[in-house]
Amino acid sequence: MLIRYFLTFSLIGFLFALVITPFSNRIPYPDPTAGITDQGPQRINYIGRVKNTVETLNHSPHIMTIHHNKQDKSHAVKREVTVKFKKHPTKDELAQICKDLDAKVKRNWDPYHIFKSSTKSTEELIDYFEEKTYMVEFAEPNYLLLPNEMPNDPLYTRYQWNLPLIHADEAWRITPGKEDIVIAVIDTGVDLEHQDFQDKLVTGYNVISDNNYADDDNGHGTHVAGIISAKTNNTVGIAGVSWHNKIMPIKAMTPEGTGSSFDIAKGIKWAADHGAHVINMSVGNYHPSAMLQEAVRYAYNKGVVLVAASGNDNTDQSSYPAAYPEVISVAAVDSRAQRANFSNYGSYVEVAAPGVDIPSTYLNNEYAALSGTSMACPHVAGLAGLILSTNPDLGVEDVRKIIQQTSEDLGTKGWDPQYGHGMINVAQALELATNQQSDLDPPATVEEPPTTVKWGDRFFLRLRFGSFQERFGFLNQENTRKKQP
Repeated sequence: MLIRYFLTFSLIGFLFALVITPFSNRIPYPDPTAGITDQGPQRINYIGRVKNTVETLNHSPHIMTIHHNKQDKSHAVKREVTVKFKKHPTKDELAQICKDLDAKVKRNWDPYHIFKSSTKSTEELIDYFEEKTYMVEFAEPNYLLLPNEMPNDPLYTRYQWNLPLIHADEAWRITPGKEDIVIAVIDTGVDLEHQDFQDKLVTGYNVISDNNYADDDNGHGTHVAGIISAKTNNTVGIAGVSWHNKIMPIKAMTPEGTGSSFDIAKGIKWAADHGAHVINMSVGNYHPSAMLQEAVRYAYNKGVVLVAASGNDNTDQSSYPAAYPEVISVAAVDSRAQRANFSNYGSYVEVAAPGVDIPSTYLNNEYAALSGTSMACPHVAGLAGLILSTNPDLGVEDVRKIIQQTSEDLGTKGWDPQYGHGMINVAQALELATNQQSDLDPPATVEEPPTTVKWGDRFFLRLRFGSFQERFGFLNQENTRKKQP
């Protein structure tokens, strides 16, 4: 008898599920509290996840580890080299190179090529191209970059401490941003279906697949983009630093959260060529890349404001692209306006912004709290978008100067290596931008910045001397840019 009742109710339950499930799937109403518990948005230890990725890279037989000091490391793909040719090689020249190196062309984007050899080491590949200075401008390892992480939106009042701390709530009275100012996010992509990005995205680019479908398969890029400009005052989710600036998603990183200098550089140039006014780069690597700097310089010369994360290893080792002269480097602070214990510091840090337990958009229409200079960086990118919304005639250095001059001094009086010029103040920045004409001359075109020139000179002059670590492990100490006054 008990078995009969059990089977009867089981059958009823099964039929009920068959009837209900199709109807429930037809009405995908977004849940504005997805990913939220009674304790707030789910906290994701993205810094820990990145460190796990680093450990995997350290032990991978396919990855080369470059030691800068006892703590800080960079990574590149073994048996690969990125080459910039002075002019495009002929088909016969490429065939001969591939034959000499037992290699194939893995990727090419004129004038850049990635060669992958079956038998030769990265050092041997670079040695080969050192002999071809008549046709090669530079050759370098294929480096890997890693992530660095009063509206009516329900999460704003309860959890977004970061926006009042930088006076964003006061700034929105001046401007909530304008739709014609576009901020590109060079990252893992953006969740294209997220409720807080509806009508917020312009056409993006997937560097890896070479198409315009820049969907996120990691979560980092979605979180970064939400901090910048999640759809605000829409009764769901979170508020962005900017309410109305558009996001240009650029997917240049894999599902594991790694991206090559080749792909990051290509993404930067694509964004600059397709209307980006600001580029956010919440990525970094401890070794300078000539290819990456050329892309940064290219965007800067087109009038694009570039912002990058300083890094998450509590070190003063210069991180790139943040340490390039054209880039605004951002450190992280917590809710007490204290430097986050993971935040990198040093001569290249310009300003600081909130970067601890920052709520934002996440995959699958959800929300999460992440920490990292990756999260601090988009606060500054969003501020740059608001400044240009207020005064679109300002140049790159005007925007930079406004951000620096209006930051709240923290730590040692004046500029210091922990906070740079201080924590950004969005309201004061917009007040200054409103009243300021572009009183600076347009930035001179940067044709041959010292970093790249010195890199090329050292590359060809030093290639024959010293160990591989001496060539590539410590050069960035010489390239460190002194940003402080």
